[in-house]
Amino acid sequence: MTAVQDRLAALTSWHHDWSGLRVAVLGLGATGFSVADTLVELGSRVRVVYGKPDADRERLLDVIGSERALAETDEAQLAELQAFDPELIVISPGYPAHHPVVRWATEHDVAVWGDIELGWRLRDKTPRVADWICITGTNGKTTTTQLTAHMLVAGGLRAAPVGNIGTPLLDALRDPVGYDVLVLELSSFQLERVHSMSPYASACLNLADDHLDWHGGAQAYRDAKAKVYENTQVACVYNRGDLETERMVEEADVIEGARAISFGLDTPPPSGFGVVDGILVDRGFHTGRRDEAYELVTVDELTDRGIGQPHMGLNILAAAALARSRGVEPAEIASAVLSFTPDAHRAQQLGEHAGVRWVDDSKATNVHAADASLRALSGVVWIVGGLLKGVDITPLVAEHASRLRAAVVIGADRAEVLGILKEHAPGVPVAEITAERGLDVMRDAVREAAALAQPGDTVLLSPASASMDQFADYADRGRAFQDALRELSTDSE
Repeated sequence: MTAVQDRLAALTSWHHDWSGLRVAVLGLGATGFSVADTLVELGSRVRVVYGKPDADRERLLDVIGSERALAETDEAQLAELQAFDPELIVISPGYPAHHPVVRWATEHDVAVWGDIELGWRLRDKTPRVADWICITGTNGKTTTTQLTAHMLVAGGLRAAPVGNIGTPLLDALRDPVGYDVLVLELSSFQLERVHSMSPYASACLNLADDHLDWHGGAQAYRDAKAKVYENTQVACVYNRGDLETERMVEEADVIEGARAISFGLDTPPPSGFGVVDGILVDRGFHTGRRDEAYELVTVDELTDRGIGQPHMGLNILAAAALARSRGVEPAEIASAVLSFTPDAHRAQQLGEHAGVRWVDDSKATNVHAADASLRALSGVVWIVGGLLKGVDITPLVAEHASRLRAAVVIGADRAEVLGILKEHAPGVPVAEITAERGLDVMRDAVREAAALAQPGDTVLLSPASASMDQFADYADRGRAFQDALRELSTDSE
């Protein structure tokens, strides 16, 4: 190992000497700024290289004493790195392994970390060092992360959701009070660059093809997700209905004594969470689990709260398993579940217009998520399309063609979607939306959907695609859908 590699390997605490370390930070979003702010506080020499202007954060970088360089092309970013000659690169999740900057770092033996790896090494700033509960999966990560944190708080612990949601991880680690537990939503991008993390408990909720263009293939995507279980200390939570998640647990190198805990919508075995006679139950964390179960909540109670869908049941069971691993009592979990409100844009019911139900499922950015929503409905006018990310939606269309009243196709990859619908749902009427950006797309999509729908149908925005071709993100897409529906309702009055 070189002297730099030796030094980096030894930097495993906030209280170690980070001073003078040359660190390039790629990206100037909320996470990138938190990385720069943290490393400057530690005395490192930091240069932030970013592709889009951000006047507010640029001013803040100047205030804290970080160097910065706006470089709007890959070539410009690479030139900035070469000139800076970093000893460490902390990179935003958007940079795949084949990006020129990452290739350059690999060729020159420059360490590449994400904010999660950095955060693990800096987790001990305060005497109150938080346990980490880490959650990944193709779908359900955000809701399960929020649910888990909500349950932990109900159990009297100081906890917060971080990672892809909530507070940037490094900001939470610098909280002067500290936390008992941090619940991390982790993408495959983030896990790809984790090297030394040891979670208290971990979960991969499910696995389906996604982000294949970023990872270069399904196996690489699966392997990145599987890293969530490595070095887990207490509980590896997996989905009984998804055998690949069980294999991940079986293959993981965990801390001796860590238990495998399953969840599913069927009757659970010992060390499992599941459903018995319409009741969500825990057979995972009590001494009599071989012969009895703790009751959590009923399916009817979830339905009354508007969270009775199968995918929500799975999220609740996974979160309950994680929270129980940290000592939260069943009654506290029940209280948390029945006071929980999911985020907007995930199977969000928008009400009826002209006898047609409207559902905003913009957060369904992949096939697995769209499948869950389509499976629960019939008579669907489906608004579909966006960036497919290298994923084939043919099986999804073939599986649900009989449920479709019609399809409205949006997005940059709509030609591919139109072709699949023509071949695998030939009797389904299809409307193509040619508007290019934002609210204009959804105005046209909503009008077409309303014209195609019949009383008793459901118009479902569940795109099975990413949103960045026409919208800022899935939430922007969902808001545009809701705005367009309000306009339609107003025009009809």
